[in-house]
Amino acid sequence: MALLKPVPTCTSLAVAPLSRAHMSTYIRRGAREGAAVSVLSNRTYRRLLGAQVIALVGTGLATVALGLLAYDLAGVGAGVVLGVVLAVKMIANVLVAPLAAAVTDRVGRRTLLVSMDLVRCAVAVALPWVDAVWQVVVLVAVLQVAAATFTPAFQAVIPTVLTDERDYTRALSFSRMAYDVEGVVSPVLAAALLTVISFSWLFVGTAAGFLISAALVLSLTLPARDADSTSFAERVLKGVRVYLRTPRLRAQLGLNLAAAAGGAMVLVNTVVLVRAELHLGPSAVAVALAVFATGSMTAALALPRLLDHRPERAVMIRACAALVTLMAVGAATFWLVGVRWVPLLGLWALLGVAYSAVLTPVGRLIRISAHPGDLPALFAAQYALSHAQWLGTYLLAGLLGTLLGPALTLATLTALAAAGLLQATRTWHGADTVEHTHADLPAHHPHLTNATPCSTGWRHTHRYVIDRTHHRWPTPAR
Repeated sequence: MALLKPVPTCTSLAVAPLSRAHMSTYIRRGAREGAAVSVLSNRTYRRLLGAQVIALVGTGLATVALGLLAYDLAGVGAGVVLGVVLAVKMIANVLVAPLAAAVTDRVGRRTLLVSMDLVRCAVAVALPWVDAVWQVVVLVAVLQVAAATFTPAFQAVIPTVLTDERDYTRALSFSRMAYDVEGVVSPVLAAALLTVISFSWLFVGTAAGFLISAALVLSLTLPARDADSTSFAERVLKGVRVYLRTPRLRAQLGLNLAAAAGGAMVLVNTVVLVRAELHLGPSAVAVALAVFATGSMTAALALPRLLDHRPERAVMIRACAALVTLMAVGAATFWLVGVRWVPLLGLWALLGVAYSAVLTPVGRLIRISAHPGDLPALFAAQYALSHAQWLGTYLLAGLLGTLLGPALTLATLTALAAAGLLQATRTWHGADTVEHTHADLPAHHPHLTNATPCSTGWRHTHRYVIDRTHHRWPTPAR
């Protein structure tokens, strides 16, 4: 009998040892992949993300259908109707979000989200039956009130579900991508559907999207909201007060303005540049907008990895500086050589990258700037204040595009974006952890557990947020 050969031991296998660099690469790659998997393996977040994507696609179908409905009711005056609708939407966003956050402060999160989805579903069902412009305006106002209530509340739920900062960062990227995918998928889906059905049926798709979103949210158990015993007026003003008294969020106003200036140029004037300047067809407009959305999605995919190693301020300020530089280059190009198709697509793609890098990390700033119970009010403040800036830049981009042409319009918006960048750079400085003193708290107050007495009161250091014991941002002790 032939002898069996011994099985080689682990020490006898010829395996080249991993270098430290290779091992570090494998560890980092595994951590990144594991973080992404851990986010999507969270059942609650996975369903919330599904609800967001489905509702966004439905909203996109409604946007297309509203344009066709306006034309059906007003003919050549459809542009005026859509302008009024846009103004109503923006005004509702600015005025309603803080009020809604205060009114619904004591309503359960799940009840609130499901109720707003059902309201939006009812409006979508009613829209095909209208026969007057004023009815469209009223229904859109109701739709936007529901959206202005739903969106900040939805945004405030995510950080309570994903408590790990890395997971939450990836959730923000998925959310940004959802908006970008909606901008690309919804028009294409609407165009495909319109080949076999009338535009009124698009509203049915919108209603179905909101119903599915409500069903997904209803299937979840969401974290309870902290009780708030303050008055209604205080709850209305709380989010804006905290926002304006926190340096990094005041800086976000400048970053929002810069992003709105660049985004308004793309969203308002792409159709003019492509149709009037380049004399291309409607499909080219869709291509240009899709290129901008693709750039935005690319940045959203890369940001979690970047934010693992870079602070938010460095990423967002540099992205804003890139946005301003690209806008300036675009204005100069339009002035010197006019609008050209390939350079326009390249500019739009890069603007999409910078735009997304400025806006995607905002949720992280808000999360570290408030206690969990104050998050709905703070997200509502961001929603309202940013939409006020969008309203202004939308109107400015449209007016200047008509009066001055593309080069001077983009140059003016570049100056506005540069002003926002300057404000953000000057306002956002210092650390989140601040040494400060309390002169108005009694010695037995729970907040002073680790504080030490000093000549002006009690001194300690911690991550600073505006709340009942911290009314204003302090000057760091020296």
